[in-house]
Order: sequence, then structure tokens, then C-alpha cells
Amino acid sequence: MAQPHSLRPSDPATIPSELQELANAIQGLPEPYRAQLDPVFQRVMDGIRRRRQILSLVQDALSELRMDMKYLLFDLEATRRERDEYRRQLEQLRPGE
Repeated sequence: MAQPHSLRPSDPATIPSELQELANAIQGLPEPYRAQLDPVFQRVMDGIRRRRQILSLVQDALSELRMDMKYLLFDLEATRRERDEYRRQLEQLRPGE
């Protein structure tokens, strides 16, 4: 008996083995039970896909934030060096004060 498309995970390598086992168990059920469980299983799979997409977006945003922080720290250090250099130049112009 062929597995219905709706119970076939899109990428079995990314689906937890427990859910693959559940899909196989649902496939082995008689049609009335399978018809009842298939929509529930699909909602679970959709939830997993959404959570993974959200996790990926969050990870990308964190990576971008880390990079932005590195740029900001670099800029802060450059600004401090410039400030210190200008102070030294100013002190050299007014040595008697």
C-alpha cells in the first residue's frame, strides 16, 4: 500500500524520527482512522515547519546583530582614538595652560 502524499514528509532528513514513525503508524491504520488523524498530523508538520522558519529568521537576525555590534565597536574605538589624538594636538597648541 503506497503512503499518501499528505503523510509523506517533504524532507525526511529534517523531520524528527518520532514523527516519521508516527506517519508510518498512521499509514498502517484503517482508512477511517487515517482520515481522522491525517489533518492533525499535517497541522503538527506545518507547526514544525513554521517553527523552523522562525528559528532560521531569528538566527539570521542574531548573526546580523552580532555583525552590526562588531561594526559599532570598531567605530567607537576609531572615534575614541580620533578624540584622543585631537586632545593631544590641542594640548600641544596650548602647552602653558
